[in-house]
Formats: sequence, C-alpha cells, structure tokens
Amino acid sequence: MESGEEKAWRELGEADPREVETNSGAEYIEPKDAYRLEILGGVYEVSARERRITCISEPGRRPEYFINLTAPIYLVQAKPIPPSGELVKELKGGGFFFRGSHTLPLDAIAGKYGGGRDFFLQAAACVGGVPMPGGDAAFAFRAYPRIGMAFMLWLADEEFEARASMLFDSNADRHMALDALWAAALTACQRLLAFTS
Repeated sequence: MESGEEKAWRELGEADPREVETNSGAEYIEPKDAYRLEILGGVYEVSARERRITCISEPGRRPEYFINLTAPIYLVQAKPIPPSGELVKELKGGGFFFRGSHTLPLDAIAGKYGGGRDFFLQAAACVGGVPMPGGDAAFAFRAYPRIGMAFMLWLADEEFEARASMLFDSNADRHMALDALWAAALTACQRLLAFTS
C-alpha cells in the first residue's frame, strides 16, 4: 500500500512542472528538474526525481522530518489561490483535528517566551517571521508560499500565566490537508522551542 508521502512524490514526478509552479508559487528549475521553494523563511530545492529536499539558503542544514513530508504534499495539493490575509484560530475541521495527540506545544512556547517580548520577536527569524499587531507580541510568517501562519504571545503578569496561540490564514486548508498543515505548524513550533539567540 502506498503511503501519503510516497503518493505525493509519485504525483509530483508525474505532474506538469508549469502547473505546479503556477499553483504553488514555487520556481521550476528545468536543468535540475527540481523546484525552488520557500519554506519557513528558508529556500529549499525539491527534486521529485531524486525524492530529495536540500536547503539552499543554509547549506548543510538538514530539512526537518516534517519538511521532507510536507513539501511534496504542498507542491501537488496547492492551488493558485493567494493567502486571504485573514488569520483565524481554527480552520474548517481543525478544531477537532488539532486536539489530543495533535495538540501543538503552545504552552511550552508561552513558558519559554512569556517573560519578554524582545526574545520572542528575535525568534521570529527562525521561521522568517515579521512583527504584526496582536497580543503583547506577535509575528506572521509563511510556512509555504500560499500558507500564512502567525504566533501571538501574551506575557505573564501578576494575574495570568503567559499564553501563546497560533493562527492560520483562512485559505490555508485549501492548499494542504489538515494533517500536513499540522506537521508544518509543528515544525514552526519546534524551531521556536529550539531557538537560543
């Protein structure tokens, strides 16, 4: 039986590169038979023929497990629909999906960054984030060219513990299934938790 990842790689290999380019916002590099794709602020090369993903912007950096999983899925599932610009806490069906074993480690992010907004905003660089209004500190970023996300932080005070939330562009689920979106969001969370300065 073919796994979802294997299916995505196969479909990517069979797809019309110009259609993939138009749908995903990636750039097709014909001599290499590969796609150049921005993922979480970095530039990657995705080769369907070799089933390999290479980080170009940081040579030597190994793509995280979930980038290896979600990049081919994004390339075959994305549609030529731009981000809406509207950030939402829950996607259609996401309230059910992002629970239990799929809960994102937002409490850990709040615990790490809840003492100061500057450190949180420095960490935005690890996912290509840019500051935006919201909470005590917030930043928006693109997991993939057509998939916008954001982190929002409320600092701890005398009454309340620190809180963090994650928002998604309202069109995000039009480009990728919920399980793949969760994997991309988790990768962003893991980068924030691993950030040191």
